[in-house]
Amino acid sequence: MHSKITLAIVIAVAASSVFARTRPQPRVIERVVPLPVALSDDFEFRKTKLYQLTETPPGQDKNSANNQSAQTATKGGKLTSTAPSSKTTTVQDASIRFERQYRLFGAVTKLDQRERVGNYFDFFWKAKRAANLTVRLEYRQEKLHAHVQAQEASYPDARGSYRTEFKVVGDDFFDDGRVIAWRCCLIENGRIVAEKHSYMWE
Repeated sequence: MHSKITLAIVIAVAASSVFARTRPQPRVIERVVPLPVALSDDFEFRKTKLYQLTETPPGQDKNSANNQSAQTATKGGKLTSTAPSSKTTTVQDASIRFERQYRLFGAVTKLDQRERVGNYFDFFWKAKRAANLTVRLEYRQEKLHAHVQAQEASYPDARGSYRTEFKVVGDDFFDDGRVIAWRCCLIENGRIVAEKHSYMWE
């Protein structure tokens, strides 16, 4: 019995330390300097979540022509839909609605909501050993063409699993356009030890 209580306390303390871990706020890098690559198995990206928050909810900007284009007529004249099944669509719509509500939580006015519109990036990564790491997101925006911008977040003595969030929203999004290509890197001692990039990144 005593051992079970001790185990429960240890688990509670460990859980509290995880939740108490502060998440660093990314900062914009004024000048992006290319870094040498020295990939290491000690560091890896586990998962990536991308989301673009638009001004209008998905589905509200569709016109009747778009709806009709999702249907084709058979020989007998009966219309059949080429769109995904209603069950699949319902599940996808629900998850998208939830993500939108999550991103807009607390944005009361139109101005508040406008400042949230843009691209969101969530990177889940893991460090198998303790290291002073920097997570850098390099990206190109639609209106800036080949110009590369970057944001960084620092993690001193990082070990274990982490989630880093970057965002390009508000005036940055409206003035320079959506993000069209990106690369996320884990940096140790000025070298890239792990990376993940979009299909359009060169």
